[in-house]
Amino acid sequence: MPLYSEKVMDHFQNPRNVGKLPDADGIGEVGNAKCGDIMRMYIKVDPATEVITDVKFNTFGCGSAIAASSMATEMIKGRTIQEALTLSNQAVAEALDGLPPQKMHCSVLAEEAVQAAVQDYYGRRGAPGGPEDAGGPMSQ
Repeated sequence: MPLYSEKVMDHFQNPRNVGKLPDADGIGEVGNAKCGDIMRMYIKVDPATEVITDVKFNTFGCGSAIAASSMATEMIKGRTIQEALTLSNQAVAEALDGLPPQKMHCSVLAEEAVQAAVQDYYGRRGAPGGPEDAGGPMSQ
């Protein structure tokens, strides 16, 4: 049995939405000191609908971290901010057809990067509605 699923390998070898958004409405950066992975997520949001119209990421880390970042961007693009806040690390891992137990922290980082970008989006606007107002669990 291979250590990584075909989806993990695909998102690692062909990551989606890599890069920066120079005019991002929210930027979230998270890291894991233990493994050295760092993720930066950029979101562009339509203020009228709060739909994430574009999302990019830069990840410095292992293949699982890159794959989790890529999958998370695919999962939140076209969704509302509130929908993005409900993204859980388990959902990211499941969408990748699983991660080895020792790599689950990569899906946690992806979840946290999305939350941090949304928090930054709200912070830049001085508006309520951050993660504490999401109305649902961010991780299950």
